[in-house]
Amino acid sequence: MTITIYHNPECGTSRNTLALIRNADIEPVIIEYLKHPPDQATLIDLIAKSGLTVHEAIRQKGTPYFELGLDSPSKTKMDLLAAMVAHPILINRPFVVTPLGVRLCRPSELVLDILPQPQRGAFTKEDGERVIDENGERIKHG
Repeated sequence: MTITIYHNPECGTSRNTLALIRNADIEPVIIEYLKHPPDQATLIDLIAKSGLTVHEAIRQKGTPYFELGLDSPSKTKMDLLAAMVAHPILINRPFVVTPLGVRLCRPSELVLDILPQPQRGAFTKEDGERVIDENGERIKHG
């Protein structure tokens, strides 16, 4: 069973997602996508399997999105994909691939829907939000 995370260690959401995977006693394949970006075919596959549009998979905050003119209505999906390959910081994160599916894990708890093993114990995100209780059960908020 292989689980892969397209990870940015500088991102709290990505770190929380990786920690939730490990809390299920799984050591995933970690691809630091800023150092080893996916090719266009892989990126298209990740986006399609996650059920997102290219617009939903592109990151604007903290990226050259606006400087590159990617907000222009004339930009096609292929233009956006090419920009994401050329500038991987534009790829929203983290994408996780498991035998149960592909998700863009924002928020990080979305990874729980595709993990094939249960959580082993309590988990609290870096911001202090408790998401898994002592019994390994997801805490429902609100």
